[in-house]
Amino acid sequence: MKADKFPGKRSIALLLDPDKVKGDSLKLILSIAEETRTDYILAGGSLTFNNIDNLIGSVKQLCSIPVVLFPGNLLQLTYKADIILLLSLISGRNPELLIGNHVVAAPFLKSVKEKLISVGYILISCGSKTSVEYISQTEAIPSDKPDIAVATALAGEMLGLQMIYLEAGSGASSPVPENIVKEVRSNISIPLAVGGGIRSKNEINQLFSAGADLIILGNGCEKNPDLLRDACRVRDEFRTK
Repeated sequence: MKADKFPGKRSIALLLDPDKVKGDSLKLILSIAEETRTDYILAGGSLTFNNIDNLIGSVKQLCSIPVVLFPGNLLQLTYKADIILLLSLISGRNPELLIGNHVVAAPFLKSVKEKLISVGYILISCGSKTSVEYISQTEAIPSDKPDIAVATALAGEMLGLQMIYLEAGSGASSPVPENIVKEVRSNISIPLAVGGGIRSKNEINQLFSAGADLIILGNGCEKNPDLLRDACRVRDEFRTK
C-alpha cells in the first residue's frame, strides 16, 4: 500500500500492543491473520513498556502483512514500519497532541515522509473512561453528539488530513455507534477507520454497513482470536457486493 493512497475497499487491521502479545499468542494471531488475508498489522499502544522495534521485527519474521505504526507517544517512532500513521488528536484540545509532538518529531518524520498517512484521530465516549483519554488528558466526544463528531471530522478533512479514525478507545464497553459512523461517512470524502470496543461479527457487519472503510481490531482479538476470522469473512462479503 502506498502511504499517499489508501485503498478504496473494505479492509481489516489487527492492532498489536507490544506489552500484550508475545511468544505463542503472537504466533497464533499472526497465523490467523495470514490465513484470513488480514490487510494490515498495526503496532502501538497508549503506554508501552516493551520496545516497538522488537514487536515489528517479530511480526515481519512471522508474516508478510504490511506493518503500520500506530504511535501512542514519541518513544514509539521507528524506521521499521512499512507505513506510519501521523496522528492528530483532533477531538481533544491538548496542544501537544494536536501539533506539539509533531514539531518535536518533524526531523524524524521528514526522513520517512513517503511512509506517512496523516490521520484525524477522534475519540468517541462509549462507556467508562479509557486509557487513551487518561493518557492524552482529553475528553472524548459524547456518543449522543453526532453533530460534534461530524464537524470535527469535516474540520480534519479541510485541514488536509488524509484519513479520519473514530475510536471508542481500548477496552471500551461498546463500539462507536452506527449513527455516528454513518453521519461522518456521509459528510467526508476521505477514508474512514473505526475501532475500539468491537467484539462480535454482528458489530463488524454493522460498522461496514454504516460506512467504515477500515475496521481496526485489538482487545477483542486478544480475548477471542476467532473474531479476526469473522471480521475477514464479513470484509470479503462486502467486497463482493
